[in-house]
Amino acid sequence: MMHRFTLCGALGALLSLSVAATELSCPDLATLTQVNGCPSEEELQYTYTGYCSDNAMAYANKTDPCIRYADYRKLKNLALWESADGKFDGYVSCDLPERQWQGFKPTGIKLAAPAGKVARLICSYPQGINFTYRTRETCTIADAQACAKDAAACRASCN
Repeated sequence: MMHRFTLCGALGALLSLSVAATELSCPDLATLTQVNGCPSEEELQYTYTGYCSDNAMAYANKTDPCIRYADYRKLKNLALWESADGKFDGYVSCDLPERQWQGFKPTGIKLAAPAGKVARLICSYPQGINFTYRTRETCTIADAQACAKDAAACRASCN
């Protein structure tokens, strides 16, 4: 019988750990890790030709970036980065010098409407940089009014 109580106690402890809320704050851009490299100019030109010559895209009216190569390049010249803990990820323009954007502080944090069962916590930075945490958990922002004043000090919890 003692084993049963010990086992129940252990299961209870495990369950309480899984219910604990995850505390999140926007990542420090200086600690990010680059996941993939920037595309070469040759790759961008090659994919521009392929993307913009696709009849299905033209018929679907999805060729706005095809009017000028510069527009397409701005849209696609990106690299994927992730936070040091791997929770947040986002794309950053390869045209922005790292030393410039790595010092950016968050300008906002918001919860996006769930896409299916996945909730998204989005941290915004200058120059249109966003880093997103995706989860099936329910998230809340601790103090939305305080976050509006100082996004760098903002916290969210998910469980």
